[in-house]
Amino acid sequence: MNTIKPIKIGAHKSSSGERLTSTEMAKLWATYMGNSMSLCILRYYLQHCEDQEIKALLQDAIKLSTVFLDTTKGIFDKENIPYPIGFTEKDVNINAPRLFEDEFYVHYLKYAAKAGLSIYQIAIPIVYRKDVSEFFIYCMDATIALIEQIKSIQMKKGLIMKPPYIPVPERPEFANEDFLNGYLGKVRPLHAMEIAHLYDNIENNVTSKALILGFSQVARHEKVKSLFVRGKEMTHKNLESYMGHLHKENLPSPAFLDDLVTTSTFAPFSDKLMLFHKVDMFSMKIRAFGNSLAVNGRHDIGLMYSKSLMNIMLFVSNGAKIMMENGWMEEPPHAVSRDDLSKPK
Repeated sequence: MNTIKPIKIGAHKSSSGERLTSTEMAKLWATYMGNSMSLCILRYYLQHCEDQEIKALLQDAIKLSTVFLDTTKGIFDKENIPYPIGFTEKDVNINAPRLFEDEFYVHYLKYAAKAGLSIYQIAIPIVYRKDVSEFFIYCMDATIALIEQIKSIQMKKGLIMKPPYIPVPERPEFANEDFLNGYLGKVRPLHAMEIAHLYDNIENNVTSKALILGFSQVARHEKVKSLFVRGKEMTHKNLESYMGHLHKENLPSPAFLDDLVTTSTFAPFSDKLMLFHKVDMFSMKIRAFGNSLAVNGRHDIGLMYSKSLMNIMLFVSNGAKIMMENGWMEEPPHAVSRDDLSKPK
């Protein structure tokens, strides 16, 4: 990726001797976990990719994840903070049969890059140590550059439907008492922000559904497989609701990607990695729904997002329980229990 230069941030401790704050530790921890997982997945994708442009895109994404991971390690090492176990070559079999078609890799990269951006953009305002701040600004810039690369390939290869067009308003307008209606009375058409978030949620969820469909085919652990099947059905139902709102307004929506999943039942990833991935990405959906609710005006759409939110929170909770049962769930750095310290020895 020619637009982003290599980074050397974090190679030395902050000159002021500042310790890492809880927010800095948290976001570095999340960056480490996410990128150690991404490297396993992307290396497997690369092994099976035949399209040369998509292969180059995967190689750029791997370079970026490697830089993010190594820089995070460097900061933790210099601070004598143990970095997470995360995911290693033990969690991937790059020689497993192909599970997805090449086109899926492009959609997946955009899906994953959006998740990365959500970590970095929240980190930037709440981290203060200069080396950590510069690192997250770099992560943000580099991920945006990667997304622009992805969008360029999507458009060039015809892999994406752009968001729908709506008429240009003739004049500014003010809302009346019908603005919030969704079930009763006169229901207004969707406004641009509602359309934007419906489109974004559909784009994310068609990729999510194809991914969990593939994972459900190859998971070994019965509880994990059952949860993936439930997640697939839940995502499909949510998609039908989101798409339905656009179609009622005679607006198109992105198509399903399920046909990009092969018939392989041979697992390329450990159940630990696949379950962490879906729990992590479903957790990101909770934030996305919060953003969608914040700009929504209609009661029917608000209720739809609220129902989706409750179902996803239940999925995340069930997934976390399975991870804990199997000793797969690493804890982020946490505050000390003063009550435990006060107990008699």
